[in-house]
Amino acid sequence: MTATPTPVDVRPAPVGPAPSGAAPAPVGPAPRSSRLWTVGGTLAILGALLLGFVAAVGPLGDLRQERDRRVGYADLRGTLAEATTPIGPSTEPGTPIALLTIPQLGVKEVVREGSSGDVLASGPGHRRDTVLPGQAGNSIVMGRRAGYGGPFRHLDTLQPGESIGVVTGQGEHTYRVTGVRRAGDPRPPALQPGTGRLTLMTATGSPYRPDGVLLVDADLISPPQPGAAPAYRFGHVPDDELPLAGRPSAWLPLVLWAQALLLAAGLLVWARTRVPRTHVWLVGFPVLVALGLTAGDRAALLLPNLL
Repeated sequence: MTATPTPVDVRPAPVGPAPSGAAPAPVGPAPRSSRLWTVGGTLAILGALLLGFVAAVGPLGDLRQERDRRVGYADLRGTLAEATTPIGPSTEPGTPIALLTIPQLGVKEVVREGSSGDVLASGPGHRRDTVLPGQAGNSIVMGRRAGYGGPFRHLDTLQPGESIGVVTGQGEHTYRVTGVRRAGDPRPPALQPGTGRLTLMTATGSPYRPDGVLLVDADLISPPQPGAAPAYRFGHVPDDELPLAGRPSAWLPLVLWAQALLLAAGLLVWARTRVPRTHVWLVGFPVLVALGLTAGDRAALLLPNLL
C-alpha cells in the first residue's frame, strides 16, 4: 500500500508584533566588550603617563629649561642694574643669584638659589650650605647632566688651567680650573683663609642613568668678596638638595594628577559609547596629553636631581 505524503504548510509567516514573552531579534552589531574598553582605558592612561614622563625629561624639558634660562637672565640683568641682586643667605630657593660662563663649553647659565630637583630643572643651582660664588670660602654649584637641557653634560672635558667666569651682585669673578675628580679621587688641599674655590657638581654614568658624582674644582683668582655665613651648616641642607637626591614631596601632587588622568580616561571610555569616536578623540586626546605631561613632570622630580 502506498504511503500518503504529509502536506506542507506554504502559508506566509504572520506580519505583526512578536508573541508576548518572545525575545526581540538583535538589531545591528553586538556591543563592544566592557573588558576591551577597560584594557583600552588602562593603556590610554599608561601611554599618557609614559609620554608625559619622557617628554618632561626630554624635548619638552629642554624647552622648559631654555625658557627659564631666558626669563632668569632677564630677571638677573634687571636686579644687577638696580643693585638688588641677593648676596646673602636669606634668598628664596629658585631666585637668580649669578651668571655662570664656561667659554670652553659654550655654557652661559643663570645660577639659582637651591639645588632641589625643581630648581635644577630650570638650570644650575647654588647649594645653600656653601658661600655664594665670588666670596671667600668654598661655593658649590650643581647642575644636571642630561635632563632639562643638561647644562653640565660636558663638565668632564674641562682641563686644568681653563677659566670659569661668574657675575654676581658683588661684581665679576674669575676661577681657574684645578682638576676634575670622581668618587675616590684625592680631594684638593684645604682652603687658606681669605681664598675662594668653586666646585661644579653633576652626575657620572650614562645619560639618564647616574651612578655617581663628578666634581670640577676651580680656584678663585680674582679678589674674594666678603659674605655672610651660609643658610645651613655644611651637609645639613634639606635632603632633596643633596647630590643625586629626589624630591619625596612630589608624590602627593603626582598622585592627584594621576587620579585626574584616571578620571579623564574613564570619562573618555564612557563618552565613546554615546557620541561618535571622532568627537571623543578630538576632545579627549588633548586632555589626556596635558594631564599626562603634568603628571610626568611631577614624576621626574622623584628622580635624582643631577640626572
